[in-house]
Amino acid sequence: MKKSLLTLFAVAAMSTTALAADVKPALVYGTGGKFDKSFNEAAYKGAEKFKAETGIAYRDFEPTGDTQGEQAIRNFASRGFNPVVAVSFAWTSAIEKVAAEFPDTKFIIVDSVVEKPNVRSVVYKEEEGSYLVGVLAGMASKSGKVGFVGGMDIPLIRKFECGYEQGARSVKADIEVFQNMTGTTGAAWNDPVRGGELTKNQIDQGADVVYAAAGATGLGVLQTAADNKKLSIGVDSNQNYLHPGSVLTSMVKRVDLAVYNAYNDTKNDKFTGGVQALGVKEEGVGAAIDEHNKSLITPEMQAAVDKAKADIIAGTVKVHDYTSDNACPK
Repeated sequence: MKKSLLTLFAVAAMSTTALAADVKPALVYGTGGKFDKSFNEAAYKGAEKFKAETGIAYRDFEPTGDTQGEQAIRNFASRGFNPVVAVSFAWTSAIEKVAAEFPDTKFIIVDSVVEKPNVRSVVYKEEEGSYLVGVLAGMASKSGKVGFVGGMDIPLIRKFECGYEQGARSVKADIEVFQNMTGTTGAAWNDPVRGGELTKNQIDQGADVVYAAAGATGLGVLQTAADNKKLSIGVDSNQNYLHPGSVLTSMVKRVDLAVYNAYNDTKNDKFTGGVQALGVKEEGVGAAIDEHNKSLITPEMQAAVDKAKADIIAGTVKVHDYTSDNACPK
């Protein structure tokens, strides 16, 4: 009996080791850089959380161009990494190709949909989170003019702007919304100087709150707003701490959860493919309020954003998704 128990424990230990060996996580960032304090850094934090909790290391790669992304994804898969997470819509075609080549490898793409059985596509209802920060912007604005600086001019970023505009108009119907996109290539995610220039132009036109949805470019937006004693809104990660008292709030997009869950689900043999759409109800997006910005949020503003959140969850407020028809209602 004693011998059979020892044998059972040995088999169990071997099984656990074998399972852990199957989890060899990899992460490919978008072109804005790992430490953009925004989208990519959120992904990094999710991977770091998994590593801290499990002791399982991961490998990551920071592409500087579009071709490097596909090369990195294929390289990780060919070397037995599993799962492979790609954070950016830019890697859509790469995941489509590589997932077909490596059907036994699990892939996760953030911000796009790839319909393959071994791919999990994680998308967000950015319009809902942007609506919430738009409510706060509309209430905080004294000039009746607010701004938006996007990164690459794509429907996804127009989706942020449209949600923001709807939120601002819900509390101030005649508010004026300025908007600029930084560029049309991947370089638009990493140009804080240009982000600052666009912000200054909007401030000169009267904007007193500017929302950045531009990756590392947004750092220039937040800095310029602070330098000009105006308010800004961060994105993806909670950026309130960057300029306390100047960042009104941040539209937090839980990319960290997409990465962490992908690794953890694979480890626990619970990985599923298909599409996961995360909005306010799923706590995938939201407006960050903490010790760095609470002095800027009045009780009325807090009540308004709480009500907007509840209304979105209840379905009494339906925020229009720009990508559904490439248009934003006025």
